[in-house]
Amino acid sequence: MIGIYELAKWLHILSSTLLFGLGLGTAFYMLMAWRSGRAVLAAGIGRMVVQADWIFTTSSGIIQPLSGFALVWLGGWDPLAGWLVVSYVLYVVALSCWLPVVALQIRATRTATLAEARGETLPPQYHAMMRIWFCLGWPAFLALVSIFLLMVAKPDIGRLFA
Repeated sequence: MIGIYELAKWLHILSSTLLFGLGLGTAFYMLMAWRSGRAVLAAGIGRMVVQADWIFTTSSGIIQPLSGFALVWLGGWDPLAGWLVVSYVLYVVALSCWLPVVALQIRATRTATLAEARGETLPPQYHAMMRIWFCLGWPAFLALVSIFLLMVAKPDIGRLFA
């Protein structure tokens, strides 16, 4: 029989995989749609990406800290262990980048949909939004990769807050 700790661990691993994998996948498709320069692709793919973010990324993003705190508590970890504190900070960095990214995806998709309906090319404001979107994606990506490394290695980087 699986214990509560193992269940929390599997939930944490599964949600982190969805969060990272879906984020990478949707970013790839948004980038390719943008690079195509075609309003029809930017609008259609944008709608799917926004929907996927609301369903999967948001739920995984909520499950991550809940299951993570459960693991810390159930596993008897010091919640102020250095590797955990750095993980918390990196998660806040990723979230701080992701929230405006979602808003930009919604606005960019609306802009592309309007251009598609009018039979126009993607306007300059679409490209401006996507450049900001692209720049915000990198710190979020690097933060999540770093969190994965910290979760696996659990390095002894000292107690940051004594």
